[in-house]
Amino acid sequence: MPDISPQLQKGAILTFDPNTGIRIGTIMLQYNPDSLTRSIKPQSVGDEPDRTEVFRLKGPPIETLKCDLEIDATDQLAVSDPVATSLGIQPQLALLELLLYPSSSVLNTNETLSLLGTIEILPMESALTVFAWGKNRVTPVRITDLSVTEEAFDANLNPIRAKVSLGMRVLSVNDVGFLSPAGAMYMIYQTTKETLAQQA
Repeated sequence: MPDISPQLQKGAILTFDPNTGIRIGTIMLQYNPDSLTRSIKPQSVGDEPDRTEVFRLKGPPIETLKCDLEIDATDQLAVSDPVATSLGIQPQLALLELLLYPSSSVLNTNETLSLLGTIEILPMESALTVFAWGKNRVTPVRITDLSVTEEAFDANLNPIRAKVSLGMRVLSVNDVGFLSPAGAMYMIYQTTKETLAQQA
């Protein structure tokens, strides 16, 4: 199972190698969002199941998460942080946006292989993305949408304040299988819910 230590006091997005479970990077949220919207849709056998299948489920529900993040360089600018002074919050925005991009090295390699007559059959693989919202909610996700509203700029037009709307879909064992690092992480996520439910 991927290592998510140290303990997180803020929400975070972590990335792991999807095959080995080794952590690649961490994006700590500058401020925890005021709200987190969750949608859970059951995977029933069919829209109109017959009486013998009305209580049957095909697997874990489809769970989606939405939150709005704020990124602000005010504190860094107040202490003359060299990165914030020269680039604003562009590095933080780039880090978030790159969760949706294949790496440039993979793009270049695939183009070279294509020019040599090799056909790339499988789509490019991205890192395993994990959303951590406290110790009881750490789950593999796929980013489904990301929108950025830049709200303030410095004299060089670098953004210094932005709101980021982030949509995610929780990846269950139906999506990733039981034997992958993501599958193991999802099972901990679900069994933690079952343990919490016993406390109600």
